[in-house]
Amino acid sequence: MSMNRRQFLKLASVSTILGVGSATAITSLGRGGLEASQASPDPKALKAKRWGFVVDVGMLKTEEDYQKCIDACHNIHNVPTLKNPKHEIKWIWKDDYEHTFPNMAEDKIMNKELQEKNFLLFCNHCANPACVRVCPTQATFKRKSDGIVMQDMHRCIGCRFCMAACPFGARSFNYVDPRKDNAIKVENKEFPTRMIGVVEKCTACYERLAVGKQPACAEASNGAIVFGDLEDPKSEVRKLMAEKYTIRRKPELGTQPSIYYVIGGGEHV
Repeated sequence: MSMNRRQFLKLASVSTILGVGSATAITSLGRGGLEASQASPDPKALKAKRWGFVVDVGMLKTEEDYQKCIDACHNIHNVPTLKNPKHEIKWIWKDDYEHTFPNMAEDKIMNKELQEKNFLLFCNHCANPACVRVCPTQATFKRKSDGIVMQDMHRCIGCRFCMAACPFGARSFNYVDPRKDNAIKVENKEFPTRMIGVVEKCTACYERLAVGKQPACAEASNGAIVFGDLEDPKSEVRKLMAEKYTIRRKPELGTQPSIYYVIGGGEHV
């Protein structure tokens, strides 16, 4: 669904007149079903105690390998392509070793091949997210059902506190209207477009999980991105983590990222 701030405020005014029950309904409506407990689940929905990703950097060998993951995410989520790089909106992107792991960049004995790799980056869906703590409107929140850190564009007031708090640069701000100037080449009518003045980011494809589908990036990665339940010892992500050495971005900050990077390439079993 799509709702701008003016429409939300009108509904909020009506809720004040009609009472608490209506306010609860409007809160649910405003979030657009972002919290799983507010809607009747599809029997095909994928469920987990805590969703997470394992990215095998060894399986990302060409520019095309990276780009197809980025395109898969950005196309279905109507992420605009803007001419001014200062206005860039990104849900998933690639960066080099030095910027991905600045705390390890000075380690000269780290694997040389690893230091020359690029890494796919996106929201870390932290177990202890700093962004959630600073948001004054609960526009960003962690789902109790599965640990996904959400961004509700309808509640966002554009204060950008979450952007300042996020140590991973995972959020983008709409300085211009992303729906103008043909910034969205082919609009996906099933996913809401945003408006000027709000923050957006990766939401782990919650709308796909709700109907039994994997995140778009994982589906397009040909096995390089593995998605699963970090709390389930039998899940594929946990098996990979047990078989191979993994690292996370900036673990010393205590946010407990839910994205792990496999060190050492090759096909996984």
